[in-house]
Amino acid sequence: MKRYIMTIVAGMLMLPMAAQDTYESAKLAENDLNGTARYVGMGGAMEALGADISTISTNPAGIGLFRRSSANLSMGFVSQQDAPDFGVGKKTYMSFDQVGFVLAMQTNPTNYFNFGFNYHKSKNFDYILGAADRLSNASQNKLTYDKAYEGLLYQVNADGSPNFGNSYPSCNQLDDIYARNLNYDSRNNTWYYEDATGYTMDRSHTGYIGEYDFNISGNINNRVYLGMTLGLHDVHYKHYSEYVERFAENSPITVADDRKVTGAGFDLKFGIIFRPIAESPFRVGLSIATPTWYDLTTSNYTTVTDDGGSAHASEEYDFNMTMPWKFGLSLGHTIGSNLALGASYEYTDYGSMDNRVKHDNRNWDTYDSESDDVMNRHTEQSLRAVNTLKLGVEYKPVPEMAVRLGYNWVSPMYKKDALRDGSLQSLGSYYSSTTDFTNWQSTNRITCGFGYQCDKNLNLALAYQYQTRNGEFEPFMSYRGEIPEFDNIVDPVKVNFKRHQVLLTATYSF
Repeated sequence: MKRYIMTIVAGMLMLPMAAQDTYESAKLAENDLNGTARYVGMGGAMEALGADISTISTNPAGIGLFRRSSANLSMGFVSQQDAPDFGVGKKTYMSFDQVGFVLAMQTNPTNYFNFGFNYHKSKNFDYILGAADRLSNASQNKLTYDKAYEGLLYQVNADGSPNFGNSYPSCNQLDDIYARNLNYDSRNNTWYYEDATGYTMDRSHTGYIGEYDFNISGNINNRVYLGMTLGLHDVHYKHYSEYVERFAENSPITVADDRKVTGAGFDLKFGIIFRPIAESPFRVGLSIATPTWYDLTTSNYTTVTDDGGSAHASEEYDFNMTMPWKFGLSLGHTIGSNLALGASYEYTDYGSMDNRVKHDNRNWDTYDSESDDVMNRHTEQSLRAVNTLKLGVEYKPVPEMAVRLGYNWVSPMYKKDALRDGSLQSLGSYYSSTTDFTNWQSTNRITCGFGYQCDKNLNLALAYQYQTRNGEFEPFMSYRGEIPEFDNIVDPVKVNFKRHQVLLTATYSF
């Protein structure tokens, strides 16, 4: 194998516009079950029951059920099971999760007009991934070789040599490093590759999406409750990974990738809760959330090394992304003052997520960006509509104490045959610096908790959440060519994610 020379591969300047690929965008799409300890303890099934500040982001009408003003603060500990510390990632850490308040203003004996503000961590990216397996007649650099054979990397000169100054959208940053330093021999104008015998992947994901919600809500005769929430989203995502391929005769190759994504977005949510039967506390809730419109910046520094040297690529660019609509239906019922039951259902079609090409650094507007049609077709083929089911119960054995149980199930976002297709003629592929992907299956969350009313103003609540899901990891897409020797097949490796959370909320009512 040709050894690496010291090479600096600058930002890929031939295509100045920028976009994101399906799998990177999907990381920003999902939400965690997070908020107050009462909300988490009941599995989030409070959209029709209301009167909890966490419903501000799921059914804004829930804030209309407050009859006293209050302020909340939530924090706790999070721990990932069966994971070693890697990079900056830690398996156990403290987390600040929520702070907010509601001002309840009575306008007449039966009507209220309420205003609320809440911050909560809607997505916690902290997660450590580890995977390893054997490889047979396959390697990451062979994928670059296959793409060169298909003419997917560069325009060619008159003598058939690649023109490294003119790359196609399917030539990503990693392809560019391999092609310049490993796969192509300029002395005889020939492409090479080397099969690996196995690989290891370690990656730490860190960061969060913080959501700042501003709500106005109210009720009509204590029977119909209406609410609207403006949500502002603050994105801070980072990952660091080390992918190592082993070879039979030569030293291993290590691909180190450091990427971060920052930016902001906004959305609007609308909700209604009503009691269909005047004499009954049974409630029905309906909600709808607009897409979240994101304006984001990403940067990466990717290094490939072996014992002969190293080469690197780096890039920074802005891009836009639009999340799908979200629809919710919920039911709530109370029996006396001792028992509350809740059930919620949400529907979101992630296949309709819109990856957008941004032309310059201006703020978001219809003239600033356009849909990446090639990547969006891939998103539609790879992602599916997701159904979320929440169930919860709260029981008060005595007026001062509440015991809670909850269950939360989220169907898979990824289709079974989905893959991260590095052959797409898309700017989302062009700016990629990694080739791996994980197709996660359904998510299950089991929750419990209790609350204690210390006096007429102060309430303390504690919740525990266990989250688990399985997935299949692949270090790069499999390639099947017309000639068997070009086949570059990799088998998926089973991975899992198990997280424990303990959450404490203090609520002061006034």
